Amino acid sequence: MHIARTGRGVAASAAATAALVAAALATTSQAGATLAAPAAVPHTKAVPAVAGHTLVHGVAGPLSSEQCQAKWHINCYNPLQYRTAYNLNPLYRKGITGKGRTIVIVDSFGSPTVQHDLDVYSKQFGLPSTKVKVVKWGHVPAFDPKNSDMTGWAGETTLDVEMAHAVAPGAKIVLVETAVSETEGTTGLPEMMSAEKHLIDQGVGDVITQSFGATENTFPGFGRGDFSSIKKLRYAFQAANRKHVTVLASSGDGGATDLKSDGKHYYDKRVNSWPSSDPLVTSIGGTQLHLNDKGDRVKPDSVYNDYGAGGGGQSHVFSRPAFQNGVKNVVGARRGTPDVSMAAAVNGGAWIYSSYDPTATGWDVTGGTSEASPLFSGIVALADQAAGHRLGNINEALYSLSKHRNTGIVDVNDGTDNSYEHVTGYKAVKGYDMATGVGTVDALRFVPALVKASHRG
Repeated sequence: MHIARTGRGVAASAAATAALVAAALATTSQAGATLAAPAAVPHTKAVPAVAGHTLVHGVAGPLSSEQCQAKWHINCYNPLQYRTAYNLNPLYRKGITGKGRTIVIVDSFGSPTVQHDLDVYSKQFGLPSTKVKVVKWGHVPAFDPKNSDMTGWAGETTLDVEMAHAVAPGAKIVLVETAVSETEGTTGLPEMMSAEKHLIDQGVGDVITQSFGATENTFPGFGRGDFSSIKKLRYAFQAANRKHVTVLASSGDGGATDLKSDGKHYYDKRVNSWPSSDPLVTSIGGTQLHLNDKGDRVKPDSVYNDYGAGGGGQSHVFSRPAFQNGVKNVVGARRGTPDVSMAAAVNGGAWIYSSYDPTATGWDVTGGTSEASPLFSGIVALADQAAGHRLGNINEALYSLSKHRNTGIVDVNDGTDNSYEHVTGYKAVKGYDMATGVGTVDALRFVPALVKASHRG
């Protein structure tokens, strides 16, 4: 079993040729390598969302979208553009910045330069930085910049931290670095869940963002209809539900399909991934933003489908939860994903800064639903601050809001789809769909509406 990448990225250098960047982009639809596991004992190899893309030496400084189009034929966005696109600035002017709330980010190994990199990122765009509290869970080995597993996770860590901070600059960030080791037939997931459960029990964190996932079909026992290997990992989410902690997960980047246990090939049928498919989790899908350099939309959002596609579809493990009864004509008898979506396309990816790899220090452009989940964690932190308390599981409120106008839910309905690797996906149509969920958000309206709906719940 293999933890599928839930992100696609590209790192570009100012000196790189268009052909080199095109080659880098082309590699992003492929998964990172996995370690061989004994055939009789399926194992998951925990691979981060942004692992496996070609790193070219980092750009000296972020470029405008116009410059990115001229050099690499992609759009590239900074946090100031996101703030305009998601209508965040009016909230900041009201003092809603996530202050007093805590976002928990879970990544194996972490990054030794995460604080420095966040400081550089923040300074570049005139944002206040924040102290990242690092919690090491287990015996985390010393960082080796020549270890591709570690640099892959460091890239994911950097993306998670910088995107969460971009949306909720006043929120505290707790980064949990786990040590990957084989446990209970899987590699990485048990450590991640035990770390989350520990923090929840300690009262740390208002929202948890997870940029990783494993195809349901690859869990031991799935072929026999035995889902215990997934369900025994749910204890952290059950604890979160009791303690009113919101849990998010990226919906994946394989569209309506996802990776097999070899980490290289995709299923030729529709599949889904966990933890995104868990009803106790809010599944975050992906959109493609179309912005000018100010952050204004030049056309409505579409489905993320370029070097990867926003994950979505029916779970084969979980039946339809009550909060999706209103969309049973779409999801049928199964749990459907995603629930809501944020920016994820590589063509329209986010600028991030990193220095953990001395051979590729600088600015990169990164995309994938591993970007979308931490972006939405910032939205939740803003809503928690506005409410004055944790909102907890927001799924019921989310679907309730989608039925009404002027609640900040922005439908994505342009007819684009998340078909990928020859597996037909789902179109973005009016109302809920399994390409973008209920849609995306206008934060100025969505944050107070979510607070109000959660009070009702």
